Amino acid sequence: MKGPLLIALLAAGLAAGQAPDNSKTNQRDRGDTTPTADQAKSNKADTDLAKKIRQAVNADKSLSTYAHNVKIVVQDGHVTLRGPVRTDAERDEIKQKAVEIAGADNVVSQLEIAPGKNN
Repeated sequence: MKGPLLIALLAAGLAAGQAPDNSKTNQRDRGDTTPTADQAKSNKADTDLAKKIRQAVNADKSLSTYAHNVKIVVQDGHVTLRGPVRTDAERDEIKQKAVEIAGADNVVSQLEIAPGKNN
């Protein structure tokens, strides 16, 4: 039953005009200089920092689902924010939350505005 349901959901997404994959983004993320989630440290300090930022972002119910799902990569106390958000205001708000928790010198925002949703 899972196979036909999955096919139906994929077909519905394609019919709605959604792109079937994010291959371009995945190719961009393969570069050595771009932090990805699999490179995040698993030490307690970094996981606690990521958790605090994630909780702050998720607690803000004014943010979109896109914003709630941004990647938060922490390596040795340095935070990289990645992924699409709906508006410039969301991008700024998420970065501000991370800065309040990790400090301005420790946060790099690579957040992008989702196509067609500019503010």
